[in-house]
Amino acid sequence: MNESIAYKLLLDGIYQKYGYDFHGYAEGSFDRRIQQLLITYRMKDELDLLTRILREPDFFREIIPFLTISTTEMFRDPGFFVAFREKVVPMLRTYPALNFWIAGCSTGEEVYSLAILLKEEGLYDRSLIYATDINHSSLEKAKEGIYSIENVRSFTKNYTAAGGNASPSEYYTADYNFARFRSSLRDNVIFSDHNLVTDESFVESHVIFCRNVMIYFKKELQARVFDLFYKSLSDRGFLGLGSKETLRFSPYESCFDVVDSTSRIYQKNPILHQRLKI
Repeated sequence: MNESIAYKLLLDGIYQKYGYDFHGYAEGSFDRRIQQLLITYRMKDELDLLTRILREPDFFREIIPFLTISTTEMFRDPGFFVAFREKVVPMLRTYPALNFWIAGCSTGEEVYSLAILLKEEGLYDRSLIYATDINHSSLEKAKEGIYSIENVRSFTKNYTAAGGNASPSEYYTADYNFARFRSSLRDNVIFSDHNLVTDESFVESHVIFCRNVMIYFKKELQARVFDLFYKSLSDRGFLGLGSKETLRFSPYESCFDVVDSTSRIYQKNPILHQRLKI
């Protein structure tokens, strides 16, 4: 059977059986993950993989981490957080209550980074953070807040570069080769499953972070997600993207004002959206 047909059948089967839609993912990146699965589980081809996925739901849950991207770290790209502190936080201080949405939160490193930043800026007590991901096992790890010492070492370095104003060790307790982040950082966090490909808006947010997720999406899917974010943001709400992601050349480029082009921070412009009637 033609490889492209087998690949499409695999994606169709996953979607029909489990509701996970990977059709809009960049084919090169996603196909590499599929090929790695075939090698790891000693399978002949995509159809062999599809057969097992359809017959064994437990197996599908096992391989979800392989199909979704979970690469992250504490205060990743410290310059982003510096720009957020300097250019966005002063405006957030004017709100009595704040909703944050971290879309594609993976194993939670960015959730704790944001919680720490909000605590240091005096905004945490009036904030609610919605942390969502397609990968349920990643969400469970995020809820635990337990990370390897190696991960914490990168946290210490990035935290300082991101403008942290306390001792990093104040936010976790070390136990052998692991560190547990303080439960107070989760008090105002709601962890929940959410699929950017198929699910709709669920809360009006003042700030949305979706960083280093859409680099794996095709242009059409990126446009769909930008539409979701635009509708989910409050008027003049803020959107933070990853260092390799941009609103440029998307249908929504002119619906956002640029807050910081280097750090990929944007602000919703409702007036432009009304003019364009998207």
